[in-house]
Amino acid sequence: MLRIIDARNGEPTHVRPGLVRVHAHVTRADASALRVLLTADVLARALELGGTPVVTVAAPSAALREQADALGIRPAEPDAPGLGRALHVVGAKDTAPDGVRLEVATATGPADTAAPPSAVRLALLARPRRHPVVLDQAALAAAQDTLERWRRAVAGWAVHPSRPIPEQVRHELRAAWEDDLDVPAVLEVLERVEGDDDVPEGARFETYAYADRLLGLDLAREIGTRA
Repeated sequence: MLRIIDARNGEPTHVRPGLVRVHAHVTRADASALRVLLTADVLARALELGGTPVVTVAAPSAALREQADALGIRPAEPDAPGLGRALHVVGAKDTAPDGVRLEVATATGPADTAAPPSAVRLALLARPRRHPVVLDQAALAAAQDTLERWRRAVAGWAVHPSRPIPEQVRHELRAAWEDDLDVPAVLEVLERVEGDDDVPEGARFETYAYADRLLGLDLAREIGTRA
């Protein structure tokens, strides 16, 4: 069950079964607002992986919506007050109606406007959401290098017989994202699995495919493109 630390009081709250309305509060069209939308997107994915139905709510500007589309952030719907339990995703010092709040620190950049959107997405996900992010050339280059390496690896693992995800690995992944949406810890699990020769290639593929349902990084994109 997903546990969220409420930014209002620092207390943990567990998201009980039932419809949830994930409300992303954005008033600008900058990198910080994009990070709020991305956090809401990943939160919705985590809830759905746990079997919870989700409605995402936001009213971004046309410019911000275009950026969000490029990053693979799901389209939001107009607000529907009273529909399900509300979880509010807000930027630092932003306000929201009463209810559980996930606070997201600022993001600056990207300085490199030519960076692939998937690299921007990974660079934003790689930092804990309460820590500021600077999307400079170094951060974006590191994210792109990781994406290229993982996509090559996934394409290579895909040609091997499928094997189940090791139960301990599955537990670590779920424990990470269910613990206050700790996405960097999910990425750390993938780093370990990548280099663990005791995990069969087919199980590594299934692990990455499963985690990508949360991350939305299109890690299987290069399957079938390599001889």
